[in-house]
Amino acid sequence: MKSDLIVLGGGPAGGNAALAAAAAGLSVVLFDEQPAAGGQVWRAPWAGKADPHDSPERREGDALRDALASSPVDLRFGRRVWSVGRAFRVDALGPDGNEWVEAPRLIAATGAHERVVPFPGWTLPGVIGLAAATVLLKSHAARPAGPVVVAGCGPLLAAVAAGILKAGGDVAAVVDLASARDWLVAVPHLASRPSLLAQGLGWTLKIAGRGVPVLFRHAVRRVEGAERAERVVIAPVDETGAFTGGSERSFEIGSLVVGHGLVPGGEVPRLFRAKTRFDRLRGGHVPELDADGRTSIAGLYAAGDGVGIKGAAAAVLNGTLAGLAAARDAGRLSESEWRKRAEPARTAAAGLAPFSDAIAGLMALRAGQVASVPAETVVCRCEDVTRGEIEAAAVAGATEVNQLKHFTRCGMGPCQGRMCGETAAEILARSLGVEREAVGQWTARPPLRPVPLADLLGRFDYSDIPIPKPAPL
Repeated sequence: MKSDLIVLGGGPAGGNAALAAAAAGLSVVLFDEQPAAGGQVWRAPWAGKADPHDSPERREGDALRDALASSPVDLRFGRRVWSVGRAFRVDALGPDGNEWVEAPRLIAATGAHERVVPFPGWTLPGVIGLAAATVLLKSHAARPAGPVVVAGCGPLLAAVAAGILKAGGDVAAVVDLASARDWLVAVPHLASRPSLLAQGLGWTLKIAGRGVPVLFRHAVRRVEGAERAERVVIAPVDETGAFTGGSERSFEIGSLVVGHGLVPGGEVPRLFRAKTRFDRLRGGHVPELDADGRTSIAGLYAAGDGVGIKGAAAAVLNGTLAGLAAARDAGRLSESEWRKRAEPARTAAAGLAPFSDAIAGLMALRAGQVASVPAETVVCRCEDVTRGEIEAAAVAGATEVNQLKHFTRCGMGPCQGRMCGETAAEILARSLGVEREAVGQWTARPPLRPVPLADLLGRFDYSDIPIPKPAPL
């Protein structure tokens, strides 16, 4: 099948990119792995699992889903995109097996994935990510087994802790890498989005009202347990995230929910070798874009948190701009009409910068976090590669992350380096005494997501195999 434009991702960026392009007259196909639009932040509840509590995220997600449903966009939900090839052919595994669409233009709006900096015991059952906890709460109306310690950095700490409490759960403590002063310094910038600041204050008041201790400038030292997480030990850290040697404190737990910010999911631009740059504030390597979301590859656009962590509101606007740029480049919008539609989005996006910069700063990786990972701790959980093995590879001659992959198999498991990549790269850079960007980034290649070979092949038997007739003697 052929179309004018393919959009990968149905979150705030991808959904609005598709709507803007379709409204300008392009035929658009949208792929998303989830059963409905919304992405992570506006995730739709599963059937029969609707949260009875209203929320701004639910309302915005419902509005996007309604808009897409009434639009001419060809919606392909429940598809796992495993290959994107030249001429922008997209192959995806869907309910009826493999399907493909080809278009001269493609917008990658694949969002971000969470970062968890390893610590002893982080692979035990009962340790889950902050983003995973939001899926439980938003999509399944379920909560992690309590008592729960919520640890890490950024606004998801308060959001998840308050969500668990609202769902009737037991939060034993909130453990924040940031100091109270860090949050106070950020408040004037957060005040540029009054509604979100008020929402955050509401979470904070809920946590305080339940008497949950909030331990600033602390981090998880280790998790203990025989078959699953039973106890979490925390300790104070300095402004870099390194442990100070102060007194430890332990909590008996049913679950530890932990997360250390987000990493842009830029696999598609990397697959096409688009130009990138390293931006620590924005979560890692991000594609170089013009003001409208064009990459260095003709016909390839990108938007949303996959091009740098900025949040849902910025993703809406940047997705809209990318969709309009695709329509303009296809000749469906005149210069004057394009400007008329794009300028409001550009102006609004510029106004979001103070808020998004402050939030991104609170979630950015701190140097001391990686320095504190013990040598025997597993970093790549898919291939059981430890920090010590990464450092040994550096001694043996690995000077960039793809050599590290060859030496250790780090990043070669089902997650393809999404969970371990940034931490492994930081460890390698520290071992070599170079800056993080000097060790590069993983090379992307299909399959972009793990897919069962049997599902791609379908059902067949030997009678389906064509056997040529014997050649004449």
